[in-house]
Amino acid sequence: MSTEPEPTEETEPHSPDTTEDTAAKADAAGAGEPQAAGGDGGDGGDSTAESQAADEPQAAGGDGTAAAQLSEAQAELAAQKVERERIARRKAEKQAPVEAGTKLSGTAADLLAAVRAVESGAKPVAAVFAEPEAPRRPAPEPVRRPQPVAASPDVPVAPAAATVESVRQVLADGGAPESFVPKVAAALGEGAAEQLREDPWQLLRVAGVRPEQADGFARALLGAECGPDDERRGRAVTVWLLEQAAVAGHTALELPALTAALGKQGVPDADTAVQNTLAEAEALVFQDALDPRAPEPEEGEERPVRVLVGLERYALAEESLADGLARLINSVPKQDGSAEDWERAAASAQGSAAELIRAVAADGLVLHTGGEASLAEPVALLLAARELGLRTWATAHGPLGRDRFRALASPDTETDTDTTVTTVTGLLAGTEGPGRDPEGALDLDLLVVLDAPQLDVETAALLTESLPDGARLVLAGDPAVLWSAGPGRVFADLLAARICPQIASRRPDPGPLGELVSGIGIGELNQVEAPGKEVVIVPVRDAGEAVHRTVQLVADSVPRAIGVPTEQTQVITPGHGGAAGTRALNAALKERLNPGPGRFGGFDPGDRVAYSPTPGRTLPGHVVTADADGLHLSCAGEAIVVPKDQVEQSVRHGWALTAHQAAAGRWPAVVVVLPGDATQSLTRPWVYTAFSRASHHLSVVHGADQALPRAVAEIQAKPRTTRLPVLLATQVPTPS
Repeated sequence: MSTEPEPTEETEPHSPDTTEDTAAKADAAGAGEPQAAGGDGGDGGDSTAESQAADEPQAAGGDGTAAAQLSEAQAELAAQKVERERIARRKAEKQAPVEAGTKLSGTAADLLAAVRAVESGAKPVAAVFAEPEAPRRPAPEPVRRPQPVAASPDVPVAPAAATVESVRQVLADGGAPESFVPKVAAALGEGAAEQLREDPWQLLRVAGVRPEQADGFARALLGAECGPDDERRGRAVTVWLLEQAAVAGHTALELPALTAALGKQGVPDADTAVQNTLAEAEALVFQDALDPRAPEPEEGEERPVRVLVGLERYALAEESLADGLARLINSVPKQDGSAEDWERAAASAQGSAAELIRAVAADGLVLHTGGEASLAEPVALLLAARELGLRTWATAHGPLGRDRFRALASPDTETDTDTTVTTVTGLLAGTEGPGRDPEGALDLDLLVVLDAPQLDVETAALLTESLPDGARLVLAGDPAVLWSAGPGRVFADLLAARICPQIASRRPDPGPLGELVSGIGIGELNQVEAPGKEVVIVPVRDAGEAVHRTVQLVADSVPRAIGVPTEQTQVITPGHGGAAGTRALNAALKERLNPGPGRFGGFDPGDRVAYSPTPGRTLPGHVVTADADGLHLSCAGEAIVVPKDQVEQSVRHGWALTAHQAAAGRWPAVVVVLPGDATQSLTRPWVYTAFSRASHHLSVVHGADQALPRAVAEIQAKPRTTRLPVLLATQVPTPS
């Protein structure tokens, strides 16, 4: 590595070295108290409107609608509509009630008994803590989902004027700020005012609202009737904690962690609050064996279990995902080509690419791991499978990954491989890909999912349910990068479960950057020789200097010394807030690279932006113009119109991103900013992800001192509580 010899200059005034951003919201299971999603969260999961700058004005323009073509947000909504239909079907399948104590015991049985008692008008039973295992049901037959209709997505309808006005009145009566009005009306819908007067703690259903704010609102409305032991408060805080846990990546919380978190939120009887939440069907309870593959216990003995509570949407998605994966593993792949044909195809490949082809020939589910260079192996698989007559498709997390793989798979224009690479959202919504067969399944034989670590449980469930019987699924990705922004850790859980073939690529990423990143992956921050200035360290004293030097690098040093233009250089920093977060960096970069008045809701034509149509998905692009329809963007060559009332929540300036926002992208040059006030956010996966986004040059603006090597050597990803391994263990035979 080399040190950038740029001369120091007088830095601009800056705020003290403190940061609004923190990784604390990822501590839901460990600390017991999930953090709010509405503040300036760290890089634990960049949701759509998470920590959007409060002072950014909305886009200017009239009351027109979005462009007629299907946008990314509309495509996502279409997929979500199908997901809701699937959940409704699964709920209908669960008609037979489970009597307390028959299939559940211990705490889970008592919680279920409490539900039944509340429903019948009796007093809930007390909670205790001894519980044997509940048997799992067998995997159901796959249910085909109807094909989404891309032409008529389920576009959200703005709240009626009367609803907005009534919400404004009740919020004013409760002392809530005027800025809450549109969010509350959208979240609670028609009858929102009546809901809030009946149960003021429903305010917690609005993103960004914390319990203390809802408590103040409730006191203003209820007066002397308001108290910490109010049943409505207990239920609302329980659901809020589970929602915050999902933001931090958990699909459920262990009961002790949930009750401890409720205690920290001032709920006097946490057990009763959980029971009441279950009785109102606002959450579900599970008890999972700690070792589901262990032999049955002797008579009189109990199998150790853990009791979990989760929200229905994530619980059903995780069960559906387990069912779909078990179907792939336990079924025989469709016979396309003889065994001899597959072996000839494998023999023509090299190294781990041949191993991948052989594994896919025999199994319905295969995992493939490796860095950027390993993408050549899925390319070899797709080409070999196509030669054998299979209908093959690859899908990536976003358009940057799609276009990168397309360029690798189609180095010349005479092949049609580029037409068989999609984004996950486009594939599920039907705007990209092969379409669906009469049963509603994707019309393909082999699907390779790239960027697999970015799959959350809901997206993964939709993908597996969409596969036809006999199809083959390959999940490919780098296991060292950050996990998904949404709940779950699907790829990591499957790797740990070891229930299907795993092919580890032996293709290392080349050059000094590949050497540096490979070392980080095993916990070593090595000095690497970089004769071509592939890696440069820029030491800084404080956050203000970090911003100044970052602008210098992007605007001058990297284009001049490295030859990478500014528009191909990406800045990555740990969080949105703080003196060197994305907001501060983007403001400084805009002032230097594209100064302007921000007349379109804070944006000007030419501004680089990050558009988040849905939580956890970021599309880099730039502003084209704005009009009555909204803000016009170009993202990966696609024209997108963001309605003016959605700009504030879904569009940011994009010269600087967080590592989670950048996880599915790769740029010729990357500037990673490590200010001293963000050291608590650093982990080995974060550093690995940020550094590995660079393909030719990496500059590290380094003010973190020893926090960087310590993070690489010692700080792993924060654990996530998920149920997928247990659900799979009951449905998939133990490997021999």
